[in-house]
Amino acid sequence: MARPIGIDLFSGAGGLSLGFEQAGFDVAAAVEYDPIHAAVHKFNFPECAVLCRSVSGLKGAELRKLAELEGRQVDVVFGGPPCQGFSLIGHRVLDDPRNALVREFVRLVKELDANHFVFENVKGLTIGHHRRFLEELIEMFGDIGYVVQMPWRVLNAFSFGVPQSRERLILLGAKKGLRLPSYPAAITLGAGSDIALPGLNNGPTCADALGDLPDAERFNELLEDDCVRISRWGRPSEYARSMRCQDGNGWHCGYRRAWNPDVLTSSNRTNHTIISRQRFSETKEGAVEPISRFYKLPSGGVANTLRAGTDSARGAFTSPRPIHYRYPRCITVREMARLHGFPDWFRFHVTKWHGARQVGNAVPPPLARAVAERLMAAIGRKPARPAKILALGEETLLQLNMAEASRFWGVSVPIGRRNRKSGNRKRKQVEIEETRGKALSYA
Repeated sequence: MARPIGIDLFSGAGGLSLGFEQAGFDVAAAVEYDPIHAAVHKFNFPECAVLCRSVSGLKGAELRKLAELEGRQVDVVFGGPPCQGFSLIGHRVLDDPRNALVREFVRLVKELDANHFVFENVKGLTIGHHRRFLEELIEMFGDIGYVVQMPWRVLNAFSFGVPQSRERLILLGAKKGLRLPSYPAAITLGAGSDIALPGLNNGPTCADALGDLPDAERFNELLEDDCVRISRWGRPSEYARSMRCQDGNGWHCGYRRAWNPDVLTSSNRTNHTIISRQRFSETKEGAVEPISRFYKLPSGGVANTLRAGTDSARGAFTSPRPIHYRYPRCITVREMARLHGFPDWFRFHVTKWHGARQVGNAVPPPLARAVAERLMAAIGRKPARPAKILALGEETLLQLNMAEASRFWGVSVPIGRRNRKSGNRKRKQVEIEETRGKALSYA
């Protein structure tokens, strides 16, 4: 029997895509505005139809044709459209042009005639006057024939076996008359918790996630490159074994990838000054280094929320990567990925800036998988592990700069700047907000 079909809108590098695939879905199509992120998604999901463009104006029929889904049911549309949710006096929040991409998400759910949807976003949309946004969004889904599971919930990734505290709002919806999925139950408390609950353990720690990885500073190659062949790895924890896919459980119900587990990837390192190293060494675990304001990971706890920073439209600022609990340096993109729940076969852009953004923007795959598994149960399907092994894409996809990636996709370079002289100010603002992506965050 064919696997259920999912479509990822605002896909980024593919955290949601991976989680849904691991739960037993085939992600038939992904839409991503940023050409570099779209290229990385294509590398990791070679059989997924990737469309590099804004969702603004994209027709459901176009997406069906691209993904060769004519005549097939779309089981779920999922994604996290960037939104601001600021109130305008006397107006609906969703009429604010800054929230246009949220309306586009709702429209595509309807046009694709999806049986279900999963909408994810920042926790800040549940706080204060942003609640008005949520109320209007739920009404809008009702207007197009969908019911939302209530009460909505904010889920923390550490409750699902991720060594990081990261909260995301999740809305689950179904066509009226179809079974609504329930929210997944927590499986871990988060490392370092002093609460005891039956059936729950404290989950993986930062040391569990990173302890088997060799120190990137042992390899001069990683000053110029992002990968190196490793002859000796540390002893992996159960969590690290899963990230290295050392047994079948690491693949869950996703497709195996043909990859070389002896190559350490996404590990381009930073050449810190002696003074910085001294300050990093003197900082206690779980504390913030006072000069750089970098956070030092707690070996026996979970990471704080890994953030993506901003894109070129907002000054090209990358949020600082935390300090390693053992080594006097910032962690690598691969170490960020471990803390996020991405397996080691999953690759990111070769640069630290784009790679860190791709991790920080993503929904942790174990959290996505937990949500997708409840959806799988709601549609009455039992997932199975596929026998097919996929080859990853061409590595050049991971090396493209913005101009090269734009040429690859045949699109103009997304500058992220409003053209005030044109008559398309609203469309340009939509593109600016989409480029910003999930870097937008509310406390």
